Amino acid sequence: MAPEAHEVHPHRTFLSDFILGSQDGLVNVLGILLGLVAASTHLRLILVATLAALGAETISMAAVAYTSTASRRKLYLGEEARERREMREVPDIERAEVRVVLEKWGYTGERLERLLEEICGNPKAMLEIMMAFELRLQPVEANEARRSFATVGLATVIGSIVPLIPVFLDPNDLHTAVIGSVVLSAIVLFSIGAYEARTTMSSLWRSGAQMIAIGLAAGFAGFLIGHFLGAAPGM
Repeated sequence: MAPEAHEVHPHRTFLSDFILGSQDGLVNVLGILLGLVAASTHLRLILVATLAALGAETISMAAVAYTSTASRRKLYLGEEARERREMREVPDIERAEVRVVLEKWGYTGERLERLLEEICGNPKAMLEIMMAFELRLQPVEANEARRSFATVGLATVIGSIVPLIPVFLDPNDLHTAVIGSVVLSAIVLFSIGAYEARTTMSSLWRSGAQMIAIGLAAGFAGFLIGHFLGAAPGM
């Protein structure tokens, strides 16, 4: 039996975009927050810097999601047009390429020839096989770039706000608030990992722990940088 075509399920695309935006936003703001608190206790400065980072990161991540998805669509459409042209101009070569794909699937002899005739007699089927299994390209819908822009942007905002919630709730005790930020961030990161694991049928604990390790490692790096720069003479 032939493998399934490389179609992108909308839910998988949403999952990828959501994880990309939320994890990046959370990790970025958490690292900046810990670094600033380690170097300064000026609440206004910390809030301005973290909120500025939130805005810049949201725009940047959403724009990258849009342009990268749009580029994938342009690539797919360009290769699709080239395959259509080659199917008209050099049908024997394209037929031979379909044969190679079928042979990789284990078809031989009469079954191979019969299936080859059926596929090459159906231009749509032939084109989709060439795109998915020769070129290894996935179709990108016309509105997918806009959808990725919105999903990544919104997820980045949500993720970025998470480390700031304890600071807004307890602005008079920054060190306690920062501890709360780390704990809340760890919980949210684990939840993101668990959501990914549930969707991809992988290990919930491993995926959650991996998310926590990545996020807290970045936050700890921000803390160390802020601590040493804040303690440096003249800084």
